[in-house]
Amino acid sequence: MNDEAVRDLARRAGIAVEWEDFAGQPKTVAPDVLRRILGALGLPAESRSELAASRRHLARRSSLAELPPLITGTAGRPTRLDLGANETCPAQVKLERGGTRDVTLIPARGRLRVPAITETGYHRLAIDGRELVLAIAPAQCRQIEDIVPDARLWGPAAQVYGLRTQDDGGIGDLAGVAQLAESAARHGADVVGLSPLHALFTADPKRFGPYAPSSRLFFNPLHAAPALVFGEERLRRAVADAGQQTAYERLQSLNLIDWPVAARAKLRVLQALFDSFMAGNGADAVLAADFARFRADGGELLEQHARFEALHREQAPHYDWRHWPADLRSPTGAAVEAFAGAHRQDVLFHGFLQWITDRSVAAAQSRARAAGMRIGLIADMAVGMDPSGSHAWSRQSDILLGLSIGAPPDLFNPRGQTWGLTGFSPRALVDGGFAPFIATLRAVMRHAGGVRIDHAMGLARLWLVPEGADPADGAYLAYPSADLLRLLALESARNAAVVIGEDLGTVPAGFRATLHQSGIHGMRVLWFERDEKNGFAPPRTWEASALAMTSTHDLPTVAGWWHGTDIEARAEHGRFGNGLTEQQAWAEREGERPALWQSLVTEGVAQGPPPSGETPQPVVDAAVRFVARTPCPLCLVPLEDLVGQEQQPNLPGTVDEHPNWRQRLPGLAGSLLEQTPAVERVVALAAERPHQ
Repeated sequence: MNDEAVRDLARRAGIAVEWEDFAGQPKTVAPDVLRRILGALGLPAESRSELAASRRHLARRSSLAELPPLITGTAGRPTRLDLGANETCPAQVKLERGGTRDVTLIPARGRLRVPAITETGYHRLAIDGRELVLAIAPAQCRQIEDIVPDARLWGPAAQVYGLRTQDDGGIGDLAGVAQLAESAARHGADVVGLSPLHALFTADPKRFGPYAPSSRLFFNPLHAAPALVFGEERLRRAVADAGQQTAYERLQSLNLIDWPVAARAKLRVLQALFDSFMAGNGADAVLAADFARFRADGGELLEQHARFEALHREQAPHYDWRHWPADLRSPTGAAVEAFAGAHRQDVLFHGFLQWITDRSVAAAQSRARAAGMRIGLIADMAVGMDPSGSHAWSRQSDILLGLSIGAPPDLFNPRGQTWGLTGFSPRALVDGGFAPFIATLRAVMRHAGGVRIDHAMGLARLWLVPEGADPADGAYLAYPSADLLRLLALESARNAAVVIGEDLGTVPAGFRATLHQSGIHGMRVLWFERDEKNGFAPPRTWEASALAMTSTHDLPTVAGWWHGTDIEARAEHGRFGNGLTEQQAWAEREGERPALWQSLVTEGVAQGPPPSGETPQPVVDAAVRFVARTPCPLCLVPLEDLVGQEQQPNLPGTVDEHPNWRQRLPGLAGSLLEQTPAVERVVALAAERPHQ
């Protein structure tokens, strides 16, 4: 079969057959890689007949019946339908908030257009006996300045698992989030940025990376705060009933989380709480009614997630559903239905876990707002999900099974990266009316004042690698970015949530401008803001529409960077890229330290000669104030920098070699910012970020 025909099909499907690497060198994707990606898209190309059929699937739509079930548009502008036409067509728009409007679809440049609609919402377009969803979005997402004009806000960014409270069982929870928010609000903070709260795997707690979720539609119950729902006395009674008092005390004293042991202890406590709740205490009548409403609202998605969780435990140690017995691999099969009937209480327990976690998030956000925060919690949305997880099992047609999201080779990762995550199929999104994307946005925005979208470039394209292939043997796949951005703006407005896009790393040309036009705040990080002389750019030059940060969870803390802790960790685990040696890394750092210090002195946030590498605290203090002086509307500072911690939360490229996602912060969440030297940094930060 002609490889050029495969390349042509790939281009039509949105696969970049040619691309440039980080050095600007042209690359061409191998035909076999293209075939595997096309296959995952439902466009097989292994034979001439398959190729011809796949080409027909991608042919231009020629009738109203072939239009997708949801069309996006922007308020006040005509909406273009991807349908060739030369004549007008009568239609009717049924507005979401009531009322109908007769309209005439007019051909323009060979395509039908719906006249401009000013009302935003999910309307219905009735045309020639068919009804489509017409999602009309505002021109931009809700932005920080929509909440506080001319804003210069600040807040801490927290790894939720690292927060400490009196009864957290060794894993940080939403009670810690609530206490941190109240403490930060007293220092003038308006936000708390959170690590992802997505559902992981309760049956396999060794998989605790927050950016590799089982499902982004549900929460990790290990972060639930039962005291926020049932009260502290009821929680302590459950701890005692479960026989976990000694275990809780020991686990809470650790500086590194023992995820498997702590997870078992917390789940035993939650089981005891569930048993008590289901026993029918009359005092729980209001909560029981709320639980029933939650289950009804959750519908099929919640039921399937709960069934997966129960099945996952039953099938251990076969944790990948793709290796389960064939009759359990389909969520709608008779075997799964029979299992759910025989394990009704187990399934109900996992629904209970989701309810208590959902209500914990809501309570934390409520307390943040009650404390005076004008935005409150900023949730984090991972770029994809684990292919062996709940979403992949329950919604197999949504995703790209057999492909892993990653990144092509670059200066720091010369072999490229595969992250072991899968993502939505762009064809399935369009054909399914973008239902999984909308559901994911609603899940992360529901109890938050904002959302950070990890690897926001995924709104435009993803680097996809066939499972088992070398990370360099992948290709970029385009996504319907205009539709995704409109839906993001619509859900942002409906949920009153600001949107932040992580636009770090290899960014497509023009992508940051697109984010800006869509009202999505980008991210600017101290380590990457350099001037033409390789010094550190002064705060006044930082992009005014982005948020400012000293660092992120994947980058060195300020103290760690100054001391060289990050270099030591990279050397220990062989994480130097593109031929860089440890000696070269130290030599480079020796030149960067005085450059950073000089920038801090020039800005007036530091003075005197640079401190030694063994004395990072003055650098941390100055760096926090330096970043606070940017014109960015929000300064988000990791708690690790506010307390002067050296170890970064995650060292990319490592799994078990480094204590990723395990480090706990010193002190209780509610008093963390009151402790010296953190309090001085917070006070200085608030002074540099005046509310306007």
